[in-house]
Amino acid sequence: MLRLRTLVSACAGAALALAASACAPQPEAKPASAAAAPSGKAASACTPDSPHLYRRGRLTVATDSPAYAPWFQDNKPANGKGFESAVAYAVAGKLGFDRSRVTWVVEPFDNSYAPGAKNFDFDINQISVTPQRAKAVDFSTSYYTASQGVLVLDGSPYAKTASLAGLKGARIGVQVATTSYQAVLDRIGPSHRPSVFNTTNDEIRALQNGQIDAIVTDMPTVFYLAGAELEHGRILGQFGYSGGTPEEFGLLLKKGSGLTACVNRALADLKADGTLKRITDQWLSASADVPELKQ
Repeated sequence: MLRLRTLVSACAGAALALAASACAPQPEAKPASAAAAPSGKAASACTPDSPHLYRRGRLTVATDSPAYAPWFQDNKPANGKGFESAVAYAVAGKLGFDRSRVTWVVEPFDNSYAPGAKNFDFDINQISVTPQRAKAVDFSTSYYTASQGVLVLDGSPYAKTASLAGLKGARIGVQVATTSYQAVLDRIGPSHRPSVFNTTNDEIRALQNGQIDAIVTDMPTVFYLAGAELEHGRILGQFGYSGGTPEEFGLLLKKGSGLTACVNRALADLKADGTLKRITDQWLSASADVPELKQ
């Protein structure tokens, strides 16, 4: 899922002190849409002179606006701060681009996986890899595997709930076009249909106004919201999803892109040399102390 959201310094003391487990990169299966790493002549496509680039000699990277922490910092994707900004520049470096040759453009989340031409080389925006989306676009191999988190208010009747079954009567909010919606249906099975909101701010307002009892989203976003956006927020717990298939974020490219194999090779190198783990450790944290919500 998710598209929202180290954590800002305001919540670093609480959230980042927790040991990284759920947000740490996990072994992923390669998405069906991901191409194999290039070799031989095909490797020449993975340079700044590649004819497959949106603008030859430059790498054009897309994300949504506003761009939220901890994925980006200060709503400035080009500053290299935040998990996804750092990942994008690390991939760029493996492809031979220094920062001066990386251009950022805005692409709304729910437009990114629509069929058709793209004005970018890849989009990085907490976009979950799904078979349905992969019919219209290419995805790289995963750069992040997310657990779902549950956020409530301290005074909520659900504030001491210790299981997913205990949330069946809750009114739950999720963000539009995210994996969290189906995760709530499949793992919690609430008696009320989940409420869907366009933005994180809409979810927060609904929780504060008593329209919903809980928010379900990815764990880094839960930490950010609890530490920086929501007074009296309580992280209830976390759970995995779904059906044995983890929620994985991939770089999104146009369908049939000649760069898909290139970014896969770049990500493989970043995993092999430890760079992706270092970026994850720096910018994301989830906790072994946050309980797992079981059935």
